[in-house]
Amino acid sequence: MSSSMTGFFIAFVLYLGVMILVGVKDMKHQNTTDDYFLGGRSLNAWVAAFSAQASDMSGWLLMGLPGAVYALGTGQIWIAVGLFIGTVLNWLFVATRLRRYTIRANNSITLPRYFENRFHDGTRVLLLVSSVAILIFFLVYTASAFASSGKLFTAVFGLDYHIALTIGMAVILIYTLLGGFDAVCDTDFIQGTIMVIALVAVPLAGIMLTGDVGASIAASTGPDSHFLDPMYSGGERISAVSIISQLAWGLGYCGMPHIIVRFMAVKSEQELNKAKIIAIIWDIISLVFAILIGVVGRACLADDLTATGDQEKVFIRMIIQIFTQDIRVPIIGGLFLCGILAAIMSTADSQLLITASSVTEDIYIGFFRKKPDDRSAIRISRVTVLCVAVAAYFIAWNPDSSIMGLVSDAWAGLGASFGPTVLMSLYWKRTNRQGAVAGIASGAATVIFWDYIRCFGGKTAGEVTGLYSLAVGFAVSLLFIFAVSLATPAPDQEMQKEFEEVNTAA
Repeated sequence: MSSSMTGFFIAFVLYLGVMILVGVKDMKHQNTTDDYFLGGRSLNAWVAAFSAQASDMSGWLLMGLPGAVYALGTGQIWIAVGLFIGTVLNWLFVATRLRRYTIRANNSITLPRYFENRFHDGTRVLLLVSSVAILIFFLVYTASAFASSGKLFTAVFGLDYHIALTIGMAVILIYTLLGGFDAVCDTDFIQGTIMVIALVAVPLAGIMLTGDVGASIAASTGPDSHFLDPMYSGGERISAVSIISQLAWGLGYCGMPHIIVRFMAVKSEQELNKAKIIAIIWDIISLVFAILIGVVGRACLADDLTATGDQEKVFIRMIIQIFTQDIRVPIIGGLFLCGILAAIMSTADSQLLITASSVTEDIYIGFFRKKPDDRSAIRISRVTVLCVAVAAYFIAWNPDSSIMGLVSDAWAGLGASFGPTVLMSLYWKRTNRQGAVAGIASGAATVIFWDYIRCFGGKTAGEVTGLYSLAVGFAVSLLFIFAVSLATPAPDQEMQKEFEEVNTAA
């Protein structure tokens, strides 16, 4: 093994070892399912903010987004703009009110259970529909994180993709199984810190080593490529539909269970207000520098990664080149490569835990009315985490799977299923159980139809129109919530009183 690979290997081993130790440390605090899935609502502002944003961005931030900018130019920044707007609105208008309402709604610890308690659903239909949606779309989302880990280990160490995939899954699985929500949030805080440092340091180092970035980009892409013009993508004038589709990513935030569960888990509203500021600053820095990675990568890398379909490895290749060839400090490069691994793991662990909580709390305990003791419930939860991980592992088995594609599909499904229902549950008193069911089901069905049903000459509606399924699914879900709620009986007096109490407190 070369000295560079030795430095990378030492950094990775140390990093992965720390993650597992955190899981072991937090294991002793897991006495109830409330501890395992929500940490007893005890998060402080820094952990809540870093955990929410780290679990949000995933390997997409350090691989998918830079790869899209590297391949197609700055016309891909509109996704980042949409995500930033969505992040800000989510923290400002959803976080506090949702935390209050989940406590008022019988101390709900999962999103499906919140829906059931919020709408007084004795039929358990809401619980089942929302749990199934979580299971379907989070499997795809978790698979994207596993695929990212496989590609990272393959690119750095030259491992076979399937071996690399297995290693990545195993480490994530170990600390999630042991420590539950506390371990996930503690490790996410560490991972969020590493991500920001890597995001800032690497492109700045690339700029200093490259010199005239603009001239280097022109030499790489051609003087008339419009690479640096945000109104062009892949050399072509970007369409209004494309901009709308990219901005529509921001709609997904209020429907992401692995993000909004952090709002529910913060120990006080004072801490939540601090977390809002921290999270927004983190988001600005991370998105700006992720875009910069794609731009600087075009300037400082000699090879054209798009020719081999390796554009999503641009950040990895930059780190390897800068810290093994230009500066020659491989141990630092190894730590920055751990920043990519941090992005991957911080999302995968949250996705595993949310899916397990839905299956255990909402389907096994809730729908089938089983009531195991706390220790038995935690054992069931850990078995569920294992099963979900194995299923996602096989979805990610194909080494040619696109990280961007997997994340896009899962994000759209979750955002369209839950986003409108969360918003209406918090802000429209007239929303009832029937409207909530219709909103979740119609949003999920629209995304599945738009992205997967090839009924237009062998193409999907998304391929024909170029419009992101989240934009369509979100609008359809809102329409169904309004129409069905108004066409069916109004919520009872008790439900309206609960809404007024939360609304007055807000």
